[in-house]
Amino acid sequence: MKKTDLRATFVLLAAMIIWSTSFVVLKATFRTYNPMFVIWGRQIIAAVLFLFVIKKLWKKCTYKKGDYKLLLLMAIFEPCFYFIFEAMAITNTTASQAGILTSTLPILVAIAAFFTLKEKTTPLTWFGLAMAVAGSVLLSIYSDVTESAPNPILGNFLEFCAMVCATGYTISLKNLSRRYNPFFLTAFQCFTGSVFFLPFIFISGKGFPEDFVLLPAMGIVYLGVIVTIGAYGLYSVGISRVKASTAAAFVNLIPVFTMFFGWIFLDEKMNFMQYCGCGLIFAGVYLSQRRR
Repeated sequence: MKKTDLRATFVLLAAMIIWSTSFVVLKATFRTYNPMFVIWGRQIIAAVLFLFVIKKLWKKCTYKKGDYKLLLLMAIFEPCFYFIFEAMAITNTTASQAGILTSTLPILVAIAAFFTLKEKTTPLTWFGLAMAVAGSVLLSIYSDVTESAPNPILGNFLEFCAMVCATGYTISLKNLSRRYNPFFLTAFQCFTGSVFFLPFIFISGKGFPEDFVLLPAMGIVYLGVIVTIGAYGLYSVGISRVKASTAAAFVNLIPVFTMFFGWIFLDEKMNFMQYCGCGLIFAGVYLSQRRR
């Protein structure tokens, strides 16, 4: 393995471990704070920290005429629409199931890369997508309604919509990473997200919280510093070194870590049919990533 590839592997692996914890932390913080406040909070915390280094990051970028359109498109996909779908998904389903549905991202990215980046896509990729979608449906249909997952079918569908947004983000990021510093792109997302999500705090009818609860508040700080800056920055670094479909393939690790953290911290469990659905998703992802 080339030195660059090995470095990209470690960077992407670290990003996936951090990302998997975000589902559990989001689920926990949503129990105390308005989801839109949590999403805005993580964006504004990261944006404030990036203010200290933004000029230095910009010096490492090469602006091309018309890039502002692609930059805005990237930010609209993620964090804007992505987090709207994910916030609604997490409030309706379990962290474990939401994490499992991230397995569909590599297939979606591979197909999108086929049309936009001209990366090769095999028939197995399309078959794998069909299997993964079938597994997602099975996972949702046999979900048990609980206090922490009042509408898992809706929640899982919304998480799939979030993955569609993540696909658009990954393709946009791959194009931009050729000319822009990875952490500048993360900073641009945070600045856009902190402006975009502010009105939603009041649209939701709850406004800013009146009480300060230490543990959930620390969860928001964790999401802003470790997840938003750390994971997104590392993913941007990784995708600048490998193909978009290869970077997205690392997302397959998120469900495994998320199920583990969900079991440890939230006591989340699944039934037999849901495990069958998980098996279909993983099999579909495996087939889609096979080489001749």
